[in-house]
Amino acid sequence: MRRRAADYRRPVRRRLSCWIWSLLGIFSIAGFVLFVVHHHHDHQDHVEQPILESESRNEQVVHERLNLTQDMSSVNSYARQLAEQMTLAKAYIIIAKEHNNLHLAWELSSKIRSCQFLLSKAAMKEEPISLDEAEPIIRSLSSLILKAQDAHYDIATTMMTMKSHIQALEERANAASVQSMMFGQLTAESLPKNLHCLEIKLMADWLTRKSLQDFADERRNSPRLVDNNLYHFCIFSDNLVAVSVVINSTVANADHPKQLIFHIVTDSIHYGLMQAWFLNNDFKGSTVEVQNIDNFAWLNSSYSPAVKQLMAADSRKYYFDGSMDTSVEPKFRNPKYIYLLNHLRFYIPEIYPQLEKIVFLDDDVVVQKDLTPLFSLDLHGNVNGAVETCLEAFHRYYKYLNFSNPLISSKFDPQACGWAFGMNVFDLIAWRKANVTARYHYWIEQNDDRTIWKLGTLPPGLLAFYGMTEPLDRRWHVLGLGYDANVDNRLIESAAVIHFNGNMKPWLKLGISRYRPLWERYVNQTHPYLQDCATH
Repeated sequence: MRRRAADYRRPVRRRLSCWIWSLLGIFSIAGFVLFVVHHHHDHQDHVEQPILESESRNEQVVHERLNLTQDMSSVNSYARQLAEQMTLAKAYIIIAKEHNNLHLAWELSSKIRSCQFLLSKAAMKEEPISLDEAEPIIRSLSSLILKAQDAHYDIATTMMTMKSHIQALEERANAASVQSMMFGQLTAESLPKNLHCLEIKLMADWLTRKSLQDFADERRNSPRLVDNNLYHFCIFSDNLVAVSVVINSTVANADHPKQLIFHIVTDSIHYGLMQAWFLNNDFKGSTVEVQNIDNFAWLNSSYSPAVKQLMAADSRKYYFDGSMDTSVEPKFRNPKYIYLLNHLRFYIPEIYPQLEKIVFLDDDVVVQKDLTPLFSLDLHGNVNGAVETCLEAFHRYYKYLNFSNPLISSKFDPQACGWAFGMNVFDLIAWRKANVTARYHYWIEQNDDRTIWKLGTLPPGLLAFYGMTEPLDRRWHVLGLGYDANVDNRLIESAAVIHFNGNMKPWLKLGISRYRPLWERYVNQTHPYLQDCATH
């Protein structure tokens, strides 16, 4: 099951934005310098020799004690004069080309290259630029700048040109950003070819081997599935390999894996192949149950407003039609948000009516430590144990919910700390007592027009579990491995659960290579089907 990204970085936009800001900086400096030059146009003889003769001996003594970086920061340095003249010259090149004055543009470009060569040479030598080196270039470049000014490339022309170029670059940046997000979203929603191959082989096994179906029927009523003395985990997903990694990593790091029970719910398409996989593989004696969501007859539109909304024609039109509309972010039209498996987390007490406590795991996590101590944590009467995420400002309530709605502003604190779905301890006794599912239904109904929040299961979770969430130690659940390439190694190493939330899943080619080994180590690469499909 594919998850939404917290805040997906947009590398393409980032590159273009750098060019836009660079151009804006060039023109800003150019405008300022041009204003000074224009203001003192009557004193051209003095402009052609800025600071070259006055106090040259004193400055030269200072320059000898400076490196190039310090030299550039000095108000009266020759390196700084060269850099500022280059900036102004670059602006005039653009304007000259637009006015078809190609000879002037060529002359300016030639002098800019001389400036760049001199600055590079100084940087390599780690010495400041001397008066003798700077004077010829400053004089000639000043002369060309005045020549450009005489050609009526005044401040007004410069500012108009700057505005038009920035507008054009903004349009290109926006178009490229939207295209990048669309491609990234499509990639995140796809399944690699080798995993398709694995699913086909397993489905063939399920359909042709009746013994597997009989074995599944025998295990369906195992008393272990409802034994509250054991440790129960639930995973709702249609991604076989991802779920397998979650289970493999959990049992590999458990002190007593035979006491672990995994409850999987998937859809009818993946039910058979998941049964074939988990019945044919051993997970260190732990028990794995697979259920089909289509068998939950109680989960219908008359009981659940979520189901009613997800099945509504306007919802399907919103998510499946007009997906190329650039006025709406692609992630807001991702069909995964009408996938019922994503909403099953709000019906856990109904799915497991005999259980008292359960740990919910997303399918894009990897477990690195024994999780059984979670079951003995004191939640102080709260329903949900979760790691808070308000160390970053965007994880507070006001970033997820529309506080201009009086229904929200009157009941919730906009600065309240958000928390993470993906590794949650649920006290199902407290859940049933507080009737959290009914609270969830209420907020789903209030958001029928999508004005309280736009997408995802976290916003309604923040509302439904408000005042009933126990903050856990941050080391239980570390997020960001699906979008942030700079998560602290110390955090990762100390984490009980690491979460690949975001579009850059480890099973996709766009996954962050630095983190992929943390996930791949729990893939059963020795399985014949995986080895065979790896060549496809």
